[in-house]
Amino acid sequence: MTHLRRGGFLAFEGGDGAGKTTQLDLLESWFQELAVPYERTREPGGTVIGERIRSLVLEHDQGEVDPRTEALLFAASRAAHVVQRIEPALQAGRFVLCDRYVDSSVAYQGVGRELGAQAVAEINAFATGGLQPDLTVVLDIDPSAARARREGRDGLSDRIESAEDAFHDRLRHAFLDRAAAAPQRYLVLDAAASAQALHAAIRERVQEMLGQELSNP
Repeated sequence: MTHLRRGGFLAFEGGDGAGKTTQLDLLESWFQELAVPYERTREPGGTVIGERIRSLVLEHDQGEVDPRTEALLFAASRAAHVVQRIEPALQAGRFVLCDRYVDSSVAYQGVGRELGAQAVAEINAFATGGLQPDLTVVLDIDPSAARARREGRDGLSDRIESAEDAFHDRLRHAFLDRAAAAPQRYLVLDAAASAQALHAAIRERVQEMLGQELSNP
């Protein structure tokens, strides 16, 4: 599939409790100040069918969901997301700020659930038509620190957040391995840093993308 687009595609990745929502909030506020056209979305979700799939795979009362079914449901949600939300936004010249993308499936299902990183990557390459983010921000966090953050939040952890520490340790290393394999497309940051320090580092990298976009109307 050929992707003709302007705009820019930014994905945020990391373990549960890494602080993705905070960084997306800060980046969204900055885009608003600059009047940069953007669209914020999330995975799983972002579409009507995606939000329904989200409840199926994350909520505790949906019955047993085996790893292979989980991986395929996430890929199906992502396929709809790309066609219905991400591609139209990019083609319209908007930036897409996405909470999770393919790296999450490779980390959580491929490595965390031990289905195989390559197998899950191939399923998602088909689901997305090969669409990759221009930049993926990985907020790296120690699983024990992430668990402490999650326990301090209101509400119950979802089905995946509740997995054992060994699972979260595997997915942490999966994110880092993916970033190491293509460093030009990733920005890995220590999630233990302050929210403002992380935002400054992200802003510096995104500013380069904004400069390129604004110089090519």
